[in-house]
Amino acid sequence: MSSLTIRPATPADIGRITEIYADAVINGTATYELEPPAASEMAGRFDSLVAYGYPYIVAQDGAGNILGYAYASAFRSRPAYRFIAEDSIYVAPEAKGRGVGRLLLAALIEAVEALGFRQLVAVIGDGTAASASVRLHEKLGFRHQGRLEGSGYKHGRWLDTTFMRLEMNGGTAAPPDPQSLPERKYRQEKQG
Repeated sequence: MSSLTIRPATPADIGRITEIYADAVINGTATYELEPPAASEMAGRFDSLVAYGYPYIVAQDGAGNILGYAYASAFRSRPAYRFIAEDSIYVAPEAKGRGVGRLLLAALIEAVEALGFRQLVAVIGDGTAASASVRLHEKLGFRHQGRLEGSGYKHGRWLDTTFMRLEMNGGTAAPPDPQSLPERKYRQEKQG
């Protein structure tokens, strides 16, 4: 994957991002959405994440093809959760098993840590021990936090959700950095 570039996503990428996500919705169990959203919905999701300051990245090969994307988002909307981000990673079907997900997740971890978050959480649909996503998160240092059995029903079967967590920036051992993105955004919202 030496010719693979990880870069910030742009609005011009939304069409391909929508295609990759549609495949995950229709054929996969990583997301519990049952109908693929339209490009306009995906653009709205992209805009809101980028406006907040969350990282949203794509993996692009030497020919300019987008092979996957990843982003961070709020784990929960209540302000006490503001130091936790949740990761999402989707890889095009033709690129699975080629290390694209690993490169995306490594870059996303670095970006989230640079913003001052204290934890990155993975909420993995169909999160069995054999899941490629579970194994990927384990390889990059995430620890298991629990499993919600039978939390989703898709493709004619019940699916478990696995929760994993990666501490960063001192985790819970120190108070939050007042200059971190989540703390700055919280202060802005309180003043706004």
